[in-house]
Amino acid sequence: MKVGIVACSNGQRIEWKEQNEQLVDILNKMGIEAVLSPHIMSKTDEFSGTDEERAADLMKFWTDDSIEAIYDISGGDLANGVLKYLDYDLIAKSDKMFWGYSDLTTVINAIFAMTGKSSVLYQIKNMVYSKSDLQQKRFSSYLSGKESELLDFNYDFIQENQMEGIIVGGNIRCLLKLAGTKYWPDMKGKILLLESLGGESGQIATLFSQLDHMGVFDQVAGVLLGTFTEYEKADLELSVFDLLKMHINSTLPVASTREIGHGNDSKAIVVGKKLELS
Repeated sequence: MKVGIVACSNGQRIEWKEQNEQLVDILNKMGIEAVLSPHIMSKTDEFSGTDEERAADLMKFWTDDSIEAIYDISGGDLANGVLKYLDYDLIAKSDKMFWGYSDLTTVINAIFAMTGKSSVLYQIKNMVYSKSDLQQKRFSSYLSGKESELLDFNYDFIQENQMEGIIVGGNIRCLLKLAGTKYWPDMKGKILLLESLGGESGQIATLFSQLDHMGVFDQVAGVLLGTFTEYEKADLELSVFDLLKMHINSTLPVASTREIGHGNDSKAIVVGKKLELS
């Protein structure tokens, strides 16, 4: 198996170079040849290359028949810059899966909106972080056909007890960068996944308000809350669900999972795939 490694968002810092080399070694031991794109390490401020150059790296892997999947190892703020340079007609015809998390929420949801194709919300570098052994075991099982270890997650319902629909969303801040653009996914009948790394009550509340003003909570079939890392560390009086309740009716299904988000132990979820929770 041969995969492409890209960084569509912020360039990787020089101190992360060893992590990236370690990731390549881990993949090689799993029988995966990893090919790194030219624009991964930061060159000018947070840029590893121009928006067009980073998009070209991504499209090169999509046009290379030897590449079976594409893993983005970046995060930050810059990923939406590549969107207008992608060839969505070509992507739609491909059976390759794109993997990324956090700021790559923009690319993942744009791909779904423009092509109907699924992508995986997951940081492949989890295999070199603090929960590396666990993540390597899960990913190895995924490669062997036992997808459940990586993709199945535990959840609890907070409101109502059932929801069904195609998963959209991801990082709430990054998702909302698509608002008002052609890359915003159709929310009607979808399950909206929301999670976050940063933000306390003011920041998260205002993002929920924006979704409310856009009519999103009237369109979706349910909301799945992942982890809100910094919010939960702050030990605030109001929970994330308390903030959400200010913007939804009492019959909208809401579930919560501790296994999807920015934690190094986070599992993967396929955006653009139908899911039934009960």
